[in-house]
Amino acid sequence: MLKRPPYSMVVTYVENPQQLIMQVVESARVTPLLVECMEVPFFVDDEEFEFDDELARQLGVAMLNVIAEGRPEVKKRLNVTQHPID
Repeated sequence: MLKRPPYSMVVTYVENPQQLIMQVVESARVTPLLVECMEVPFFVDDEEFEFDDELARQLGVAMLNVIAEGRPEVKKRLNVTQHPID
């Protein structure tokens, strides 16, 4: 099996065409660029967490909220539940 390096994901909204673009980059290559960038920590509830549907939903909402802060056209289209769904 081929061993791959750790990856990071960059998510960008573009206006034309209106879409989210996900770009995968080796973490080691992007690390120097992140020194002066804003961090948005995403905490999990406990040490025994799983990457389940709810965690994925919350992560997606968090990413959209961050993108929307700099993009009014995205902010006006947000129609998501901001808190965990029980």
